Amino acid sequence: MAAAAASLALACGGCSFSYQLDSLFSKKGETQLEPTGSLRPSTPRSIAAMPPEHDLAIARAAVSEVLSKGGKDTSVPWENPNTGARGTITPIASAYSQDGLTCRDFLASYVRNGTESWLQGEACRVQQGEWEVRNLKPWQRT
Repeated sequence: MAAAAASLALACGGCSFSYQLDSLFSKKGETQLEPTGSLRPSTPRSIAAMPPEHDLAIARAAVSEVLSKGGKDTSVPWENPNTGARGTITPIASAYSQDGLTCRDFLASYVRNGTESWLQGEACRVQQGEWEVRNLKPWQRT
């Protein structure tokens, strides 16, 4: 009678029964992952630091060059021979008007010491048609 009561209790409480059966089903020496009851949120990606200003100055000059050409789907390479940093500037959107100025968005690659990162920015045409980078930050892939 006690065995029947225990069997009935186990059958009715199946979802609340918590006994690890890992040792019955795992191979000897195999490590087991710790079980969880919920999904863990992903760790946010770290934002890369901005490149040094002496590299950014050369990249900004390349932004002005590529946007002055006005070509569509055009990239311009840049390089700082003093640091070995290099990359490309690529406009990614058509021109738009903001605060009475003509502006364009762009992506900039930054390669130094074998590591590549990306920056996103906005440049606007200011006095005498010169392009000025107004916003530049690490690109966050979505």
